Amino acid sequence: MIYLDYNATTPIDKEVADAMLPYLYGNYGNPSSSHELGVSAKSAVDNARKQVAILLNCSPEEILFTSGGSESNNTVIKGVAFTYKNRGNHIITSQVEHPAIINPCKYLEKLGYEVSYLPVDEYGIVNPSDVEKLITEKTILVTIMHSNNETGTLQLIEEISKVCKKHNVLFHTDASQSIGKVQVDVKNLNVDFLTVAGHKLYAPKGIGALFIRNGINIEPLIHGAGHESGKRAGTENIILDVALGKACEIAMEALKGSEIKQLTEYFYNKLKEKFGDKIHLNGHPEKKLPNTLNISFIGHNGHEVLNSLNEVAASTGSACHSGMTTISPVLKAMGVSDEVGRGAVRFTLGRYTTKEEIDKVIKKLNNLSN
Repeated sequence: MIYLDYNATTPIDKEVADAMLPYLYGNYGNPSSSHELGVSAKSAVDNARKQVAILLNCSPEEILFTSGGSESNNTVIKGVAFTYKNRGNHIITSQVEHPAIINPCKYLEKLGYEVSYLPVDEYGIVNPSDVEKLITEKTILVTIMHSNNETGTLQLIEEISKVCKKHNVLFHTDASQSIGKVQVDVKNLNVDFLTVAGHKLYAPKGIGALFIRNGINIEPLIHGAGHESGKRAGTENIILDVALGKACEIAMEALKGSEIKQLTEYFYNKLKEKFGDKIHLNGHPEKKLPNTLNISFIGHNGHEVLNSLNEVAASTGSACHSGMTTISPVLKAMGVSDEVGRGAVRFTLGRYTTKEEIDKVIKKLNNLSN
């Protein structure tokens, strides 16, 4: 199997798996216990928190461990909504967000909150001036993703942050797809909240983190005992916390290389050589994740393209219901036509992708170019 679906999930790095093993078999103490096993467990969690903080350039106490990106996003959106309801009930997001943002917003709308869904340009980018135009005295949160999971397009987070700070509005960015692929520095971005998803950066599924800037307190999503400094109840999952910490440590080194970016460019150039104007790149050609190619094969259906690529794992940009193919809401928001959008396939490369694999995929696509 040639795996080109790294934006969906990543395999667990061997070093990450090795870091987990001691806590699977021997170091099973509760971090809240005062005996030796508990102290050892707490030390492991503290070290993992520090490793995540180093990657994001923040303080360890600003890192909250969660079960993944969806929980982190829900914690911010609902937490801010419930904490600041006396100040206002307006939230701003975009039309190209992940369902883990869109659906919590839809839920809050049922409770009487007002949500504005910003349009994007042809590349999927939110205009910061559009954010400012929508801010009112009742706006309590702006949440815009750092990069898009389908197209890889990077948003203008620093510029949007300046707008939010100018109007004293809290700002959250879902950086699930960006962590480990591009530099993400919360001080430079100047965000109040930032989401991390472990399984997107070679850690297991079921672990994530949320950066909450010091001085900000929001209602917890999960109530109970005072775990995670009272921000998330539940005995800490030492095994997964350690895994995420190690994955972040490895990511620090991985960010120094450019192999994946070069391989993605090689792949795109080969596709252009083979198909010419019969393919269309969805998303920004430069301001995007270095591993992501969302390509529409014009005149073809994305599902048919994938079916022709036996033993290749990738994703489509469309869905098929009752024999009708509909393009993704992200491509729709970008103004991609149905004809082009129906042929969309997302190829996402990763740490273990090789040039030989890319060449094999290009060869498998021969039947489409005839």
